[in-house]
Amino acid sequence: MITVNFTGGARKSFQTNSLKITQDTSTISELITHLISRKPNNTPNFDGKNLLIAVNGIDSSALDGIHTKLKSDDVVNIIPIIHGGSKTNVSFRIKNYQVGLFAIKKFNANKEYLLLLRKKHSKLYLQAISSKFILDKEHSKKIIMISINKKLKNQMLSDKIEIDLLLRFSNTTQINDAIKNVGISKTENFILIVIGTKSNLIKLHKTIYDDLDILFRNNNSRFLKKYFKISNQTLNSIDSKTPLVDLLVEKASILI
Repeated sequence: MITVNFTGGARKSFQTNSLKITQDTSTISELITHLISRKPNNTPNFDGKNLLIAVNGIDSSALDGIHTKLKSDDVVNIIPIIHGGSKTNVSFRIKNYQVGLFAIKKFNANKEYLLLLRKKHSKLYLQAISSKFILDKEHSKKIIMISINKKLKNQMLSDKIEIDLLLRFSNTTQINDAIKNVGISKTENFILIVIGTKSNLIKLHKTIYDDLDILFRNNNSRFLKKYFKISNQTLNSIDSKTPLVDLLVEKASILI
C-alpha cells in the first residue's frame, strides 16, 4: 500500500489530505494515471504534469522522474506547481545551492512567522525581503548570486548570509536601516528567499503553500528608481537591455 499526501490545489481536487493506494502502481507515472482516474467529479482539475513529487522525502527529479519505481509502504507527496496569474514560485540553481523565491501574503508579515519557519526548516537559509524591493527574477537572482559567491569566499558583509542578502537588497551596510526599510512590513507582501537543497525546498513549499501569493505582481521600477535616487538620464547612459537591474546589482556588489 502506498500513501499519497496532497498539498494545495491537489488537496482540493481529491477532497482529502491523503489517500491509501492499494492498486498496483509500480512507477510515479502509473500512480498519476491511477489518481486521475480516481478524481471525484465536480472538483477542480488535477494537472498530472505540473507537479513536484517527493518519494519518502526525496524529490523525484533526483531519482528517475516519472519513471521512479514505487514499492509498498512508500510515502508520496504531491505538490502542484501552478502557473500564470496564480500562486507560483521561482527556483534556480547557483553553485551547489538550490534557490527558491516565494511571495508570502502580508497577513503573515511578522517576525514570528519567519522565526517559526527557520525553526521548522533549520537546514535552509531563509530571508524575507519586502516585495517592493525586488524587481523581477533576474534582479533577485543576480543579487543572491553575489551573496552566495561572497559566502564561498568568506567575504560576506555579515557572518550570516541572511543578513548579507538583506544589506545588498537595501544597498546599505547598516543592519538596522536594512531591517527597517527592506524587511517585513505589515502593509506589504514579502518575498521569502530560500537557499538550500531541492528536497528541503519541497518540504518548505508544502508548509507555506496556503500562504503564497503571485510573485512580482507589481512593477516596482518607479519605486526603486525613486528610493535609490536613480535618474532616467543615468539609466539611459547604460548600454544594456536591463539598465535598472544592472545598476541595482552593481550597487549591491560594491558594498564593503
